[in-house]
Amino acid sequence: MDFELPSEHRMMRDTVREFCEAEISPIAQEIETDHRFPEEVFDQLADLDMLGVPVSEEYGGLGGDQLMYALVTEELGRVSGGVGLSYAAHVSLASKPIEMFGTDEQKERWLRPLAEGEYLGGWALTEPGSGSDASDMDTTAERDGDGYVLDGTKQFITNANVAGSIVVKAVTDPGAGYDGISTFIVDPRNDDGFEVTTVWDKMGLNSSPTCEIRFDDLYLPEDRLLGEEGEGWTQTKKTLDGGRISIAALSTGLAQGAFEAAKSYALEREQFGKSISEFDAIRDKLVDMHRKTERARLLTHRAATTYDAGDPVTRESALAKLDASEAAREVAEDAVQVLGGYGYTEDFAPQRFYRDAKLMEIGEGTSEIQHLVIGRELGL
Repeated sequence: MDFELPSEHRMMRDTVREFCEAEISPIAQEIETDHRFPEEVFDQLADLDMLGVPVSEEYGGLGGDQLMYALVTEELGRVSGGVGLSYAAHVSLASKPIEMFGTDEQKERWLRPLAEGEYLGGWALTEPGSGSDASDMDTTAERDGDGYVLDGTKQFITNANVAGSIVVKAVTDPGAGYDGISTFIVDPRNDDGFEVTTVWDKMGLNSSPTCEIRFDDLYLPEDRLLGEEGEGWTQTKKTLDGGRISIAALSTGLAQGAFEAAKSYALEREQFGKSISEFDAIRDKLVDMHRKTERARLLTHRAATTYDAGDPVTRESALAKLDASEAAREVAEDAVQVLGGYGYTEDFAPQRFYRDAKLMEIGEGTSEIQHLVIGRELGL
């Protein structure tokens, strides 16, 4: 058991941290307040070869592993949950399924521009009437000659209005249940019948666009089918094994950022003639915040290294996601408390971390669903 990061991974983490401090941290509250997607940040991330970290070099990626990708995601979350969320959706949900399940031609056509940062990607699973029961979908892809006609609505889709490709789940065999779901690649910029119908204002993470999208008689040629018909749900479960690790990493970053903000304030703020960090109530709170963050990081790194070893990772990824997401919310809430009235204002970061952290307990499977997944893995 070696808990030290490999030197290459430390260098990557430090490079991303330096970039985040210089380029994202100064605008983190501004882009959130303005509900602005920071396109310039993602252009810079592309220049740094960060948009395809765990993607094969053969298709324009960096050729890194899941642990390296988790480190990058954590560092982004440490300064901006919104940037981290759009990044994670682009890599783990929009890019990795094409790498895992696509043909060589699909990888060249659709994966390469994602990995090289030509544009961002999205993933469309959730629908207005389906949440935790994501398999209960109404979006259909009906055979039409040599292609398919896509109809339906998808809800809460990250990056949809800035994406160059979206991986979409649809029913191809209505009577087959899970085995009737397939996966398609949609080009939102050029496919007729695609529409962004809503860009949601949210409790937090407003620098990351969250959209409702509609498909209306959208024709897809056969080469847009990812894998084979009926493989969509199996692909979804494999994709989420990796995606939950990225949400765990993002949550760990949010917790780290909140802890650092609270610690810095506590060391400087004086009451009754001494810094508030010297009072037991505040010191003990900071220690607990640090403990929860470190626990989340360890579980996340364990899940990532298990993934990289090629071992089954469903339990580990769900456990990391469950623990880290709840830690993020708890640590951020405590950070607000440490700062008192200042923590409730937008002049200080804890309120942003607090609002951003709540989604981590909802997206890519709620905490309740993670308990279900883990329970099944334990044979319960």
